[in-house]
Amino acid sequence: MPETLNKTHIAFRRSVEKLCESVLQVIESELDSSTKENHIRNLSKKAQVWSFNHPSDLGGPATRSLLELVIIHDTLASHNIVQVPGVFGPTPGLLGNASEPLRSSHLKPFLQGTKRAAFGFTEPVDAKQPTRATVENGSLIVNGQKSYVTGGQSADFINTLVEVENFGPSVVVIDRQCDGVTVERVFPSSDGSTHASIVFRDVKVPMTNIVGKPGRGLPRAMDQITDTRLVLSAQSAGLARWVIGQVSAHIRAPHRSGQPLASREGVRIRYADMRIKAFAMRSMVYRTARIADSGENSVNETIASKVFCTEGIGEIVDTAIQLTGGAALRVGHPLEKLQRLVRSWRLAEGASDILRLSLARGDLELNKGKL
Repeated sequence: MPETLNKTHIAFRRSVEKLCESVLQVIESELDSSTKENHIRNLSKKAQVWSFNHPSDLGGPATRSLLELVIIHDTLASHNIVQVPGVFGPTPGLLGNASEPLRSSHLKPFLQGTKRAAFGFTEPVDAKQPTRATVENGSLIVNGQKSYVTGGQSADFINTLVEVENFGPSVVVIDRQCDGVTVERVFPSSDGSTHASIVFRDVKVPMTNIVGKPGRGLPRAMDQITDTRLVLSAQSAGLARWVIGQVSAHIRAPHRSGQPLASREGVRIRYADMRIKAFAMRSMVYRTARIADSGENSVNETIASKVFCTEGIGEIVDTAIQLTGGAALRVGHPLEKLQRLVRSWRLAEGASDILRLSLARGDLELNKGKL
């Protein structure tokens, strides 16, 4: 729980809180956007947040824990700093354990910001078979299609889950400019992100573009998804505190009726529910991080946290809008923007009901998970 952090973690959290205060000052300054981002990045690097997920030999910390990752994202979100450019550096993700030549050709420039990456995991609903590759003379010939590739239209390369002949699911790095790679369609989402549908037709890439061992792509992809689910849970818990702070100030303020909204019983009940959900969310995500760091299998706990926290923040934001009134629905209002953002989280890295089925299977068939 947040109250049982050791002295080192408490000091780390304080440094992240100071970073948040500095970032907010930069955001409110009159600097242009590019100057702001550079300034924020320098502040974040100094606080050892920017490179937190980088390998130690590429500027990251010597050791890192999921609890520390939760502390970072919970704290950033509690100041409503979730998607501010420059705060958090790129995460190696599937390339984290890449060997040469991928380490030099793709991972290093990606972490330095000179190359952009995307993740091709989801097949389109009408796909007759998964993206596949045959092996010919030391090269892979890739055919297939991926949809919902976030940022795929501008990425320099795509980490793609491919069914490789005689090996099985593998993560293959495919440069977007390769012959046979076509961005078929680009479509935005209500949360502000943009996705691409990408087609691969006889795309030739070297066998060395397979990340790790061939046939180990699905477990590697699932490892990345599990970490991202925990990040979404932490962000949900942090945002809940920020939203509650906004609502608290609103209902305490003078009201045209002569009495603040906080004096009304119905408002108090809804406000209490918000705090109850926020307390449970934050407790859950910190416990899950500790279980994961202990070395135990934490797939079911991470699923539980992701479902509960992303649904919880959706309910909290919805209640906040109700208590704030019509002004919160104006485009540009912080709550209007958050409503669109957090709604997407219930689908990201696994839709809530699909995850519920996975959790039930983990317990009933695999005897995994704890209460």
